[in-house]
Amino acid sequence: MKRTFSAAAIVAGALATAGAAAIATPVNAAENVKCYGVSKAGQNDCAAGPGTTCAGTSKVDYQGNAWKLVPKGTCTTMELPGDRKGSLEPLKRDIPS
Repeated sequence: MKRTFSAAAIVAGALATAGAAAIATPVNAAENVKCYGVSKAGQNDCAAGPGTTCAGTSKVDYQGNAWKLVPKGTCTTMELPGDRKGSLEPLKRDIPS
């Protein structure tokens, strides 16, 4: 059985797919920033530094080269143990050996 689709049906399908992707994306994603050195071990978001591959792969608490998305304006003011501070750039502290 051969099926043919009109251009309108193809466009409608593409729009439905794009709409579903938009629903899955957080509305305030643009209001978040990558904040390094604030996540607990295994709770980082994707693309941590060397020694990690992606989300949930940081090895130590507050690993300096692992980041977490946080609301804009909160990264460097978070209260963390041991006088640590979050950073908008990767840190050289708390890196696993």
